[in-house]
Amino acid sequence: MRIRQDRRLVRRDDHWLTLPNPWDVPVDICADERVPLEPAAVDEALSVLETAETLARLAEAMPGHDGPAPRITRMVLTPDFHKGAGIPIGTVVETEGALLPQAVGNDVNCGMRLEVTSLTVDEVRPRLDALERRLRHLFFEGGRRIALTAVQREALLREGLPGLLLSGDTPWQGYQPTDADDCLDRMHAPALPAGTADAFADWIESAGGAGAASHDSVIGGIGGGNHFVELQYVARVHDAAAAYAWGLAPGAVVLMAHSGSLSLGHQANATALDRLRRTWPAGLPRPRNGILPFLLGGGPDDGLRRYLDAFGNAANFAAGNRFFLALTMRAGLAAECGQLTARLIYDAPHNLFWRDGDRVVHRKGATPSGGHEEMAGGPYAMWGEPVIVPGSMGASSYLLRGHGNPRTLASACHGAGRRVPRGAAARASDDELDAFLREFRVVTPLDHRDPTVARRGDVMAARRRDLKEEAPWAYKDIGPVVSSLHAGAVAAPVAELRPLLTVKG
Repeated sequence: MRIRQDRRLVRRDDHWLTLPNPWDVPVDICADERVPLEPAAVDEALSVLETAETLARLAEAMPGHDGPAPRITRMVLTPDFHKGAGIPIGTVVETEGALLPQAVGNDVNCGMRLEVTSLTVDEVRPRLDALERRLRHLFFEGGRRIALTAVQREALLREGLPGLLLSGDTPWQGYQPTDADDCLDRMHAPALPAGTADAFADWIESAGGAGAASHDSVIGGIGGGNHFVELQYVARVHDAAAAYAWGLAPGAVVLMAHSGSLSLGHQANATALDRLRRTWPAGLPRPRNGILPFLLGGGPDDGLRRYLDAFGNAANFAAGNRFFLALTMRAGLAAECGQLTARLIYDAPHNLFWRDGDRVVHRKGATPSGGHEEMAGGPYAMWGEPVIVPGSMGASSYLLRGHGNPRTLASACHGAGRRVPRGAAARASDDELDAFLREFRVVTPLDHRDPTVARRGDVMAARRRDLKEEAPWAYKDIGPVVSSLHAGAVAAPVAELRPLLTVKG
């Protein structure tokens, strides 16, 4: 079905649009005529582009700055483009001479992890009732018990998942020796080196002294909103050669984890904004859109250094967190379905920035989609970068391979994208929700089958509201989104993945 689009968007062909703007920043949008692009998101994208004026005024107000003239060079909007909180989700911003912390946001290194297991859908489907109970205990009732020493916590924050796995014992349930190798060559961002982890000393020290390992409620948490851990199976193979090379076969069970840096990312972003507000030039009005930039290339900047360290810590924590979410799902599967092996297909960030000298590519709700050249020397050099695109809860997800398209700054969407704001989605009818839940299994902290819980009307109403906010009607149809990526030469489908159950916080 053809969608009537915002008149400010100019369609260039069947798969691409542009957004003319007063600052003459090139803006490309990959979306065919069936993908809705909400006007409120277009408003927000234009608001972000006002930062071009901010950069010019800030450079003028800092005459001692000797870096390159700061500017926005490009913007890309992916098919899941929708309104965010100041920056649209599905936005890629390329700058020169400037870093925009808010163009990444609070959930630093939120991303996707996808693993393929040795189990088949026929082995797992009969065990779903028992598996649901097991997973509720593991994820929400104290069952995961991930013990880390202070040394391991600091290693994770400063050196990422490789640092953690090389820092000592790995006694966690579900861990496999291949995990240490996979975290080096099957992750887009295995580690963002940080000079210190002082910003999160409290979390490190809470492990205890003398090499003690302790549990906490932070690591291995799913988080809220649209974060999840999902059990899926390969329903259809689109690219047989790539699927075979990546270990995927029809009926194979896979697990997908979507989570980020939890409270650490909020703290890292606050570190940047606090510093930028304190040092904003006197007499220069704050930007109307609220976006505050760092200027680059002007010599040492302790405030920027502290932010980059905290940012790296949060990003490294997020990658480790997805790893432990996967281990927890592996442990549940092993307990209910028997011994298994699991292999990482890919771990990809979609809230991060990439700095190359004075050039910075910021992605917020957009995933890397490199081609052969970007993946040279690794296991995906022949195929292009794995691109993980989840559908809405209960809908199919897709695994694709990237083409490194320069028109999108080698970026793709990170999901289907919201079609309805959370508030409006929560007002959907109970009949719609009941029909959805009859067809799909959602594991939440509350067991709605428990008579004690079922008698609490307020608790049940809150649970239903939360589920409505993430139900299929709140999101775009995944089909046209993936079709846009394919037809626009951004990424090609490898496999369709259908859900068995979703765990949500």
